[in-house]
Amino acid sequence: MTPVQVHQGDGPLILAFPHVGTDLPPEVAAKLNTEGRLLRDTDWHIQHLYAGLIPGLTTVTATQSRYVIDLNRDPSGASLYPGQTTTGLIPDTTFDNVPIWEQLPTAPDVAQWLGEVHRPYHAALAAEIDRVRTRHGVAVLYDCHSIRSEIPWLFPATLPELNIGTNGGTTCAAALEHAVAQIAAASGHSWVLNGRFKGGWTTRHYGRPETGVHAIQMELSQISHLMAEAPPFALDPDRSTHLRKTLTEILATLADLAPRLARA
Repeated sequence: MTPVQVHQGDGPLILAFPHVGTDLPPEVAAKLNTEGRLLRDTDWHIQHLYAGLIPGLTTVTATQSRYVIDLNRDPSGASLYPGQTTTGLIPDTTFDNVPIWEQLPTAPDVAQWLGEVHRPYHAALAAEIDRVRTRHGVAVLYDCHSIRSEIPWLFPATLPELNIGTNGGTTCAAALEHAVAQIAAASGHSWVLNGRFKGGWTTRHYGRPETGVHAIQMELSQISHLMAEAPPFALDPDRSTHLRKTLTEILATLADLAPRLARA
């Protein structure tokens, strides 16, 4: 099992894809129920949405499903959003609070997948951050996510199409946050800054602007790029073409700003 795939680029941006994986170790697949095997909460197709948008991108891509272990959760199991509904390090349910297991994971399961999936993914991501920062004096981590637009168990009403997370402005320079928000506001897409999704463990763990590492999470509402937010979760060519224009502008702007941060 290879839990992570890395493509090294020569630019200052790193794209992380922790939830695009659909692989399941046989022992995990055997314990999932019919709902679980749908992998409903996968970040469908976003690695393809971002592919080739600008030159020089480094990408760190998970291969295993988030139902094996969630790579955007604190390895200690601490909640990202205390007091709010959310799923855990190994989810018990879908985002609709529907059970996904015939046999619930045990403490040894958590320990196994922390060691075989979670730690290797983050070791690879940390190594790329160090490599890029050494080369450029700065590294910009852009954590790529998507989610269905209507999930009452997690949030009321309909989620905006672009959900920018910087943990209240603490994980990146204000210039980066402002630039992404400006592009979102002019894009024609609905958007929010630090709304329901303020940035998961990846953004909060690595985003240390004072050390030259800036992190932003982008949570895309799947209605912005899928034909339907249900199986087979097919990509919509027209919607995704429109969205890719906005994402290209965002990434190009971040790449342009990064050297200025290194000189600051």
